[in-house]
Amino acid sequence: MTDDAPAPREEVAGFLRHLASERDLSPHTVAAYMHDLTLFSEYLGTQGQDGDTFFTSVDRLAMRGFLAWLKKRGLSQRSMARAMSALRTFYRYLQREDLAEANPARAVRAPKFERYLPKYLDRAQADRLFDAATARAMEGAFNDVRNLAILELFYATGIRLSELQGINRTDVDLLGQQLKVRGKGRKERIVPFGTPAVRALRNYEAKRDELVRLRGKAADRAALFLSRTGKRLSHRGIQQVVDGFLDRVSDADGLSTHSLRHSFATHLLDAGADLRAVQELLGHASVSTTQIYTHTSIERLKATYRKAHPRA
Repeated sequence: MTDDAPAPREEVAGFLRHLASERDLSPHTVAAYMHDLTLFSEYLGTQGQDGDTFFTSVDRLAMRGFLAWLKKRGLSQRSMARAMSALRTFYRYLQREDLAEANPARAVRAPKFERYLPKYLDRAQADRLFDAATARAMEGAFNDVRNLAILELFYATGIRLSELQGINRTDVDLLGQQLKVRGKGRKERIVPFGTPAVRALRNYEAKRDELVRLRGKAADRAALFLSRTGKRLSHRGIQQVVDGFLDRVSDADGLSTHSLRHSFATHLLDAGADLRAVQELLGHASVSTTQIYTHTSIERLKATYRKAHPRA
């Protein structure tokens, strides 16, 4: 929320505090809830609703009208479904606080959206990615050594961009070859990683220590991945690192930083890993989220079948 943005209603402000403190959701997630509630407030304003009737006069017809309004504005099915989920959570909070008698959002079915098959690197592309990054790191420059460590840890653990960006030095156990990750909702999990990542991290650690000594008090001594200025590497900085290497190994559209997470999950399941284990490693709350990667594997099997079987 910008400095000149109007302050949210007290009920909304209380809800946002509830999300941040009691549910311990990330600032990014709280901001997403705020965005959806602002849209809802804007819609009610177009219907002549004033502050006194903001809650009491809302029914399922108003909710359906809100969905139609969002669709007219060009929002995707996924964004519309997220907005309805936010409203259901919001009204559940209002009921708990005796600020609303009913939850009108529960009576409206959120629009279904197609689940996309995630873009990922095949094994050959992954090999080319790490060959290129390793060759650069062998030259010994700080950025190149750090970038290899980023790629190795990303692919070895399947963590999210935000999770990698927030890693502190104390979260990494090189002897135990495991990483403590703070995921969505600030939930912590332990994720293992292999020898290539250990080697890359040890090499980077030496370079990092040199940089910290050079930058002195200006350096962020807690953060694992640093920029040349000694500050924690930003989300955008990590994206630029990964995107630069992805552009070298593939001309395909749709590959992004998140593709390393997709590749991690897809390659594990292809090799016979248990779905529940992959769910734990990825930090998914529901196994249904992880199952999208089984669809990816099935589609590839079908493509292989159609190509190879004489009567396909």
